[in-house]
Amino acid sequence: MTTNPAVVLVDAASYAAAVEEAAQAAAAYYATGESMLDDDAYDRLARGIAAYEEAHPQDTLDASPTGKVAGGAAVGDVPHTVPMLSLDNVFSAEQFATWTASVERRIGRPVAAWSVEPKLDGLAVAARYREGRLDQLITRGDGTAGEDVSHAIGTVLGLPERLSAPVTLEVRGEILMTDEQFEQANTVRTEHGGAPFANPRNGAAGTLRAKDRPYRVEMTFFAYAALALPDSGESAATLAELPHGEVLTYVAGLGVHTAADTAVAPRTVGTVEDVLTGVEDIASLRASLPFGIDGIVIKADLAADQRDAGSGTRAPRWAIAYKLPAVEKITRLLGVEWNVGRTGIIAPRAVLEPVEIDGSTVGYATLHNPADITRRDLRLGDQVMVYKAGDIIPRIEAPVAHLRTGDEKPIEFPETCPQCGSEIDTSEQRWRCTRGRNCRLVASISYAAGRDQLDIEGLGTTRVVQLVDAGLVADFADLFTLDRARLLALERMGETSTDNLLAAIDTARARPLSRVFCALGVRGTGRSMSRRIARHFATMDRIVAADVDALQQVDGIGKEKAAGVVTELVELAPLVAKLVAAGVNMTEPGATPPPEPGTAQEDDGEDGGPSADLPLGGMTVVVTGAMTGALEKLSRNQMNELIERAGGKSSSSVSKRTSLLVAGEKAGSKRTKAEDLGVRIAAPAEFAELVSAFLVPEV
Repeated sequence: MTTNPAVVLVDAASYAAAVEEAAQAAAAYYATGESMLDDDAYDRLARGIAAYEEAHPQDTLDASPTGKVAGGAAVGDVPHTVPMLSLDNVFSAEQFATWTASVERRIGRPVAAWSVEPKLDGLAVAARYREGRLDQLITRGDGTAGEDVSHAIGTVLGLPERLSAPVTLEVRGEILMTDEQFEQANTVRTEHGGAPFANPRNGAAGTLRAKDRPYRVEMTFFAYAALALPDSGESAATLAELPHGEVLTYVAGLGVHTAADTAVAPRTVGTVEDVLTGVEDIASLRASLPFGIDGIVIKADLAADQRDAGSGTRAPRWAIAYKLPAVEKITRLLGVEWNVGRTGIIAPRAVLEPVEIDGSTVGYATLHNPADITRRDLRLGDQVMVYKAGDIIPRIEAPVAHLRTGDEKPIEFPETCPQCGSEIDTSEQRWRCTRGRNCRLVASISYAAGRDQLDIEGLGTTRVVQLVDAGLVADFADLFTLDRARLLALERMGETSTDNLLAAIDTARARPLSRVFCALGVRGTGRSMSRRIARHFATMDRIVAADVDALQQVDGIGKEKAAGVVTELVELAPLVAKLVAAGVNMTEPGATPPPEPGTAQEDDGEDGGPSADLPLGGMTVVVTGAMTGALEKLSRNQMNELIERAGGKSSSSVSKRTSLLVAGEKAGSKRTKAEDLGVRIAAPAEFAELVSAFLVPEV
C-alpha cells in the first residue's frame, strides 16, 4: 500500500508558494473545517516542503508546517497537562520496517508488543472528567494548548456526561461523523439555509466549534488514549503504567466509546509481520465501515517502551500512522448525464474532470437523484469533493462552496424521459419514466434471466433484443410461453440452439422463490434481501398479501422500504399472475411460513425455535477463498443461498458475531481475523458434509 508521491519543489520560489498554500489550507481547516485542498493533496504538499527543507535548510521559512502540530495553524488558550501531539506518517511496509528499527535502536531492545488500531478520520479532542463527570472538552490546538469546545458536551455519542465510576482523568480521542450522521447533518444544515459540508471530517471540525446554531448535529467519539490529571486519585494515576491495550479496556469499562466493538477493533501483536497483517486486515475493511479512516495507527504497547522511546516536538517516537491511499479528492463537475435503469428509474450521473483516487482514475460519480442535487446545491463547474472506498461507485459528497468563482451554472433537469421521451413521474425523490419497466424492456428481461436470478443459459442481451423485436416477449413471464416453432422461425435459431434455450427456460421454471422474486427487480431489494423475504414468507402469495407491518418483520426492512415494496408489488401483480399461469415455481424450499396473526412468532433459531434444528440454525457464516470438492462449482451467491437454506445467516465480513468461517484456498486476511477472534473455521469438505442434506444440483 502506497500513496501519491510528494510534490516536487524545484526552487526557493516554488517552495515559498507551497508554504503559503499549505498555511492557508491549514488555517481554513482549523478555523471553519473547510480547506481548498483535500487531505491527500495537503499531505503531498507537506511532504514536498519537508523534502525541500531537508535539502536546503538555509531556506526554511518560519511559516513552514514542518515539525508543527496541526501545521502550526491551530490555536488555543487552554493548556494541555501533557502535550497533545500529532503523528508522523509512513506509506509502505518498507518505510514502516525502517521506522520500527529506529525505535528499537532508540530504546536499546526489541519492542515487546505493538498495538494496531484504525486511524479515525476526525478531530482530536481531550475530554476531562472530574469525579466521573465530563467537565471540559478541548481541541488539540497547537499541541500545547487547545480551544475549549465544552459547549458541544451532550451532542457527542460515546462521550458520556457521567462515567460508571467517580474517577478523575483525561480521555483523548477522535470526534467524527459517521456516514449516517453526515447525511443527517447535511439534511438539517441545508434545511436551515447552510451550505452542505464537503465531507464528514470537515463536518465534524466545523460542527464542534460552532456555537448558537438553531439546530443540533450529532457526532461520535472514539477514545484512543487516557491519562491522569494533576488532581487524579491513585487509581487513575496507575494509567501511566498500564499497557496501551489495557488502557483502552479500562476506558471502555467506564462507559466511553472505543473502536473495540467495531469491525476494526484494536489488537495487540508481537511482531512486525503481525503488525503488517493487521494493517492489511483493517485496510480491507475500510470500504465497509460506517465511518472514515485514513490509515492505521501502530503504537508500542508497553508504557516502558513508550517512555524510553520518548517524543519529539511534534510527534511521539513510539507511534506512527501507516497512511492509506486517499479515497477522496477535489475535482471539477463538468456535466450531468441522465440514465434510465431497467425499472424506469431516471438516475443522474456526474461527469468529472478525471482524478486519481485510491489507485484508479475516476471520471464519473453517482448523484443519487434530483432532490439530492438540489439539496447539495450542485452547479456545473463546481469544485466538488469526490469520495471512493474500495469497489464502491464514487460519489460526490458536496460542492466546495468557498472555491466558487461565480461562473458556475445550474444543472438542468430533464422534462421528459431521456430514453423514450415519455412523461416523468416526479412524485418521489427518485424520478421514474411513466412507462416503468417497459421503457427499458430489454434490460429488465436480461436482468431477470441473469445468473443470480433465473440463470437462463443462452439468453444473452442479443437474444433478448431479437425476441423483443419479434414481438414474442413483452416481459420475462412471456419467456415461459415461447414455443419451438416460433423460435425456429427466427434468424440464427437452429434446432440445437432452440432446444437448448427451451430446456434452459424449463429449468428456470423450477428455480426457488428467492430467485423468482429477485428476477422481479423490486426496487430496494437485491439477492440477499430477496432470499430473506422468500425464506420469511415461504410462498409468493404470502409475499404479495403482506402489508407494511408484515414486511417489517423481515430482517433489514424498515417502514419506508416496506411501503415501497408493497406499492411495487401491486404494480407487479399482473406479471406475477402471468408467472403463476406459466407454471413457474412460487415456493421457497425448506422455508416455513410465518404464523398467522395472534399465534406465536416465528423464531430465528437463537432461542431454540424452528431453525435451531437446522445444521446452521442461529449461526452467522462467512465464506472466503476458493471452494473445492462438492462446493467447487457454486458461485458466492449460491453459497449464500445454501447457508440460508441450512438455517444460517450469510455475511461478507468477519466480526465477533461470526459463528463460522468457511475457508477455501487462498483465504487471506479473513482467515487471519477469524483466528484472532477465535471464530470456528471449516474447510470446504467439512462444511459440505455439515450441510449435505441441503446440497442440491440446482441452487
